[in-house]
Amino acid sequence: MEQLRLSSWLPTTNKEVKIRGWEELDVILFSGDAYVDHPSFGPAVIGRILESYGLKVAIVPQPSVTDNLQDFTKLGIPRLFFAVTGGCMDPMVSNYTASKKRRDKDAYTPNGDIGFRPDYATSVYSKILKEKFPDVPVLIGGIEASLRRVTHYDYWSDKLMPSILETSKADMLVYGMGEQPLREIVRLLEKGVPFSSLKTIKQTAVLVKDGDKFPKNENWEDVTIESHETCLEDKKKFASNFKIIEQESNKLAARRIFQCIGDKTLMINPPYPTMTEDEIDASFDLPYTRLPHPKYNKRGPIPAFEMIKFSINIHRGCFGGCSFCTISAHQGKFIASRSQESILKEVDTVANMPDFKGYLSDIGGPSANMYKMKGKIQSICDKCVAPSCISPVICSNLDTSHKPLTQLYQAVDKHPKVKKSFIGSGIRHDMLVPEFNKNADAKELDDYTEEVMTKHVSGRLKVAPEHTSDPVLKLMRKPSFKYFHKFKERFDKINLKKGLNLQLIPYFISNHPACEVEDMANLAAETKHMGFQLEQVQGFTPTPMTVATVIYYSGYHPYTLKPTRTPKTRKEKEEQHRFFFWYKKENKDWIKSTLNKLGRGDLLKVLLPENEKWKKNKGSKPKHTFDDAVPFNRRKNKVKKTKKKRR
Repeated sequence: MEQLRLSSWLPTTNKEVKIRGWEELDVILFSGDAYVDHPSFGPAVIGRILESYGLKVAIVPQPSVTDNLQDFTKLGIPRLFFAVTGGCMDPMVSNYTASKKRRDKDAYTPNGDIGFRPDYATSVYSKILKEKFPDVPVLIGGIEASLRRVTHYDYWSDKLMPSILETSKADMLVYGMGEQPLREIVRLLEKGVPFSSLKTIKQTAVLVKDGDKFPKNENWEDVTIESHETCLEDKKKFASNFKIIEQESNKLAARRIFQCIGDKTLMINPPYPTMTEDEIDASFDLPYTRLPHPKYNKRGPIPAFEMIKFSINIHRGCFGGCSFCTISAHQGKFIASRSQESILKEVDTVANMPDFKGYLSDIGGPSANMYKMKGKIQSICDKCVAPSCISPVICSNLDTSHKPLTQLYQAVDKHPKVKKSFIGSGIRHDMLVPEFNKNADAKELDDYTEEVMTKHVSGRLKVAPEHTSDPVLKLMRKPSFKYFHKFKERFDKINLKKGLNLQLIPYFISNHPACEVEDMANLAAETKHMGFQLEQVQGFTPTPMTVATVIYYSGYHPYTLKPTRTPKTRKEKEEQHRFFFWYKKENKDWIKSTLNKLGRGDLLKVLLPENEKWKKNKGSKPKHTFDDAVPFNRRKNKVKKTKKKRR
């Protein structure tokens, strides 16, 4: 890689603006993350996208909110608008554990230092900008804004909050992946359309004041959901909103959503169609340096960057629709896949980085094995309202061929500087089980599994069955645990056939809605019987825009409106989580007492037979505690971080 100049990054200071010879900025972007110019970091993507439209863009990463607020004024006033994002994760997930304790590390800050990102960062930054520059439009986006676009439950304050447009005082919100709406926003602004008139752009939301007219669009149908005030008074009506919100966000021809908030009306326009191959390629092919800004050179490494430094993202979206996961709510359920040519071009760029040692840490996406998958007959997908394409069964219209992915892996491995490419993203093991994926070619599934096990795993293959209880799994939108048994049989068969010594590492969740202590006892007994001493475990954390979070707060399932119980007290949560660690000496008396109270002597005999000398399944003892638990969309980073610590 050629020597990079300071001007290779988007400017972050007035000095860097002057280096480029600019007198005025078009857009100034504020971010809760440190600035890493890499396609896996949303703020960098937005900055580069705006730059590709010919705009002069600067970025203010992690502005200080505890001093005289000079970070918000130092670059002056942009010609078009301020853009604000809380970062690659919801700041509350970045700042707090599942038990609401402050984390001691922030993966998106140099050296993992804490204190550089305020709680509810998007709202904090936006309000400061509106106070200082009331006449300059503020556009918010990113995962925090996207998942808080309607009335939502906030776990950390334990209350229902209105749309983030109301709390942030911003002028417009872009939800989901921002490339397509940004293109239209910039096009119209450059034509001279006032920002205040931009009310019919897809994948955006605005607040309309009482008395103002709603813009008409003959191509859109409208739907009105329960008001914010009604949601505050009636949890069941709040739950009923979510079914509409989730279905509309996953439709290819969605309705426009209206919700009253006091004397204003929230208007959420339908999303754009899934990005085409050319569109997603264009986003990844922008001139990223793929490195943190040089300003951090003396502050230490940025953990999140170190985790993905030599990884390649091959697609966006996930059609799993898991009840506890926010991926489909933000990226959509339809898969946007990059072309093999674009991916191989990025592989070549990474392979020629000066510190590349020949090992790609990940060739993956939200779920590693969904690349190039889509509906066989598009017109069927066009009418679909199902939030998941693989729950409760795999849709007969879904093409789950793993052949393009197998061919991609093989093409990547042909690069002369690549010694080995790993699959670090989670693999949907259920799609590799012919008994579950009944319409797939069984040999093709086995070929893919064998390819991964023999060439793309470093001793451990991570999969996520999540639970052993079928009722809990059904609510999670995950398949029966029997299919994990089936996958393990195939895994063991290939392990033996190829003379491998690989471990299967399953992920599990405690205290999820519908889960009881007895379910956790069963989980402990069944996984022990299978030879596992669990090491990748977590407690459920309610995050905005998920079915499970709606149930946690309201007590109702949004699709059936039937009462559904969730463990909520700290005591309940810790007791459920404790069953993961049945083998610890300090837990044994408690487990005996608990199982005797439940009348489950059968499970007691499995977990704690007299004089048993337990031999663990090769892996090290788990180091996760309940307080370390993080939500699913962060799990990939957490695992790598944990492994790094162990070394």
